[in-house]
Parts: sequence; C-alpha cells; structure tokens
Amino acid sequence: MFGTFQQTTLRIEVNAPVEAIRDSLLQPRQFKQWLWPQTFSAGLPDVLEKETTFTGYVGPIKVQHRVADLSAQHVCLLLWEGIDGFHEWRWGDEWVQSRIEGISLLPINLAQSLNLFRLKRFLEQSYSSSQ
Repeated sequence: MFGTFQQTTLRIEVNAPVEAIRDSLLQPRQFKQWLWPQTFSAGLPDVLEKETTFTGYVGPIKVQHRVADLSAQHVCLLLWEGIDGFHEWRWGDEWVQSRIEGISLLPINLAQSLNLFRLKRFLEQSYSSSQ
C-alpha cells in the first residue's frame, strides 16, 4: 500500500440517545444517508453483523470493509485497498468516538472530521424531529 501511516481519534457530543447512535452506525439504510456522497456495494444486510464484508466508494477510490468486532457500544471495521488499517467506533448516551489508523494517500483526518459533523447533524435532526 502506498501512502503514509495516519492515526486519528475524535470524540464528539451529540444530542441523541445511545440507541439512535448505534442504529446510525450499524444500519446501512441510515449510514448511507449521512455518509453521502460515499456509496456502498449492494446487498448489505439490514444491520451489520460480525464478519459482514462490503465495499465503499469515495469517488473512484474503493475501500473494502469487514466487521471484525462488534458489541453493544462498539464496532471495529478492518479496511483495505484505499486505506489499509481499521476504523473503530465507540458510543454511549450523547457521545460518539471514531478512531482510525491506517496507511493511505487519502487525508484521513479531514474525512473523519467531515463524517463526524455529518453524523452529528443527521442524529440531531432525526432525534429532535422524533420527540
């Protein structure tokens, strides 16, 4: 893999309960909304499970994902092709944390910051409209 080793961890507060945060990270129909314009391979399950493998596309760049670990408040995705490494998510009531380590030509920190901002906006709009 070409690129540089990068590692980044960001944790943010969100006005949403743990269940809403979990669903937005593990249900493809939800994460496809806030991760736009990233696209994903067809045939994803309703909810990610351990060993689920799928492909994401950031423009012409392909990133393969495999759910390596999954618990009530944590998911770890192994990544390869566009990024060789992992993306780990942890969450709780009103917070979410993203940690990425890998080798890539992509600016991982910038993409992570944008995605967390989109997630926060998605959750706060979804949760405030359901109250």
